[in-house]
Amino acid sequence: MEKEAKKEAFRKYLEGSGVLDALTKVFVALYEENDKPSSALEFIQQKLGGPTISDYEKLKAEKSDLQLKYEELSAAHNNMLKELEELRVSVSIAPSNDTTTKQTANNEL
Repeated sequence: MEKEAKKEAFRKYLEGSGVLDALTKVFVALYEENDKPSSALEFIQQKLGGPTISDYEKLKAEKSDLQLKYEELSAAHNNMLKELEELRVSVSIAPSNDTTTKQTANNEL
């Protein structure tokens, strides 16, 4: 008896959330197709608004390419930050040439 109650509760849940109506419409559309699609699953996914299998594969490949590009750019960014820090350290350690520069400028006048 408990099993039947669970089934009924689940059916009501699916019905209340519109899942049964959506699936029924998709199945009717598939049934009414004169030229049946080669992949019923892809037809159902497309009608429910999901990507087709080929779209999914394209998106997966694009994601992989973008991940590689991100990692390359991130590594380049980190290298530039290291270079910047090295330049800052070298500038702050180097002796000040302000007096030498001023003297040279005055001598040229």
